[in-house]
Amino acid sequence: MKPWVCEYWNPFARKRVDLYGCIDILCIGNGETWAVQTTSTGVASRVKKIQESEYFPLMLESGWRVFVHGWSKNTKGEMKHRVVELTSENLLTSIGTVGSDAPA
Repeated sequence: MKPWVCEYWNPFARKRVDLYGCIDILCIGNGETWAVQTTSTGVASRVKKIQESEYFPLMLESGWRVFVHGWSKNTKGEMKHRVVELTSENLLTSIGTVGSDAPA
């Protein structure tokens, strides 16, 4: 897969702008397209943001896989990585938490 960061800083509006208002990274390769939203807080709010996007149904119809990657620290200060995939069948599938070895 070849990733591309498609989020950018708009200095005039003083805010970050995502692809289609909800995607930070687009990955292509192996006959697939993945759209990824990343966050250090609020995985649930990012999932909701994508689900409410007018572009989300088009992403799924186009065969894209849509993910939210979240990072947070547990009470021991260890980093936890949570991956959620949004699908047309169940709208979201929690892939799980990937332990404390996730990148900071």
